[in-house]
Amino acid sequence: MERKEIYKQLEEIFCDVLDLDEVSLTDATCADDIEEWDSLSHIQLVVSIEKAFGIKFTSQEIMKWKNVGEMVDSLQAKNV
Repeated sequence: MERKEIYKQLEEIFCDVLDLDEVSLTDATCADDIEEWDSLSHIQLVVSIEKAFGIKFTSQEIMKWKNVGEMVDSLQAKNV
């Protein structure tokens, strides 16, 4: 799956989980950039992303993410 397609799907997930009308994600987007993205919603986001893409992340992978770009890198590494 191309990065652009992954971002489109992630934006839908973020809107659903964070109850936003719209969100524009970039490689540099992090939790500090989105008010609704806190530690609890982060867990909900990860679970929703895993379900949507049919994959599982390790705790180590999740802890390494500093931004959405690194999240997308992990998704691509799992050949989604």
